Amino acid sequence: MKAGGVTCAIEALPAHPSGGPLFESSMVLGPPGQKPYLHAAGYMVLAALLFAVMVAGIRHTADLGIHPLEIVFFRNLFGFLVIGPVLWREGFSLLRTDRLMFFGLRTILGLASMFLWFQAVAMTPLSETVALSFMTPIFVTVLAIVLLRENAGAMRWAATLGGFAGVVLIVRPGFVDVTTGHIWLLISSVFNAASMIIIKILARTEPAERIVAFMTILFTPLALIPALFVWQWPNLEQLWWLAVLGGSGTLAHVMMTKAMGIADVAALMPLDFVRLVFATGIGIVAFAEYPDLWTLGGAIVIFASSVFIARDESKRDQKPPSGGPGS
Repeated sequence: MKAGGVTCAIEALPAHPSGGPLFESSMVLGPPGQKPYLHAAGYMVLAALLFAVMVAGIRHTADLGIHPLEIVFFRNLFGFLVIGPVLWREGFSLLRTDRLMFFGLRTILGLASMFLWFQAVAMTPLSETVALSFMTPIFVTVLAIVLLRENAGAMRWAATLGGFAGVVLIVRPGFVDVTTGHIWLLISSVFNAASMIIIKILARTEPAERIVAFMTILFTPLALIPALFVWQWPNLEQLWWLAVLGGSGTLAHVMMTKAMGIADVAALMPLDFVRLVFATGIGIVAFAEYPDLWTLGGAIVIFASSVFIARDESKRDQKPPSGGPGS
């Protein structure tokens, strides 16, 4: 399977906004057994739960008085503490590359997406946050067509338009007020999709370990710069929740990457909808947020479109090249 399909499916998480999607190859090996899909499904469900915990942690920490810009820094810091030792073991030779411009652009786009997304999470119901995050694969498709000149058939265009129809159902412009959080979520998804395009380009020549190494090394110090303008030293309760959301976000990506190492992306994508179930449940219990039928309906439309695109991507990856070498 090419990196493109894996990237697209993994970054249906916010990922994107929440951190990097890929980890070193030793971390994506699934356990042996007679039922590998069940193992992969278990990892996907666990990733969905951890992701919902991270989103709830962002909201709760913001409610405790920590600015979202500072939360982004601690999200990356605690993520670095989780994955850093693995990268240290690989050595500095992992950083040798002649594509620094692409790594720098990936960092800028990824951080911009995170800053906007964390700001939006602090002010938007959890169910709407997760539902609109499913737009990332849709935007990846649009950008791949425009920037990478990828071909798209009528059905793929229909799925893309279906995704935007789902956004209209959730946001309902002209019927309810379109919030700043909604706008930031959609812009964040665009930046995240652009970041995924860069990863797709980098994956042609760079190993996943190098992509993760640069993300881990660059994100944390650069995220500190805007955080300093709103900085306040967290107390023990705030620090605990910062650690929870940072660790759960990183582990969510690890679990999803493990799942992708066992089973096909297209087969796993339907399970990603569990994220909305967990986030909605936590929103009801912890924040008294009850989603309306428009939000749930729009989420289903967006998610169905994302699943179709992931399956189409998987089929494209499995097709043999039509030409000879160099074609």
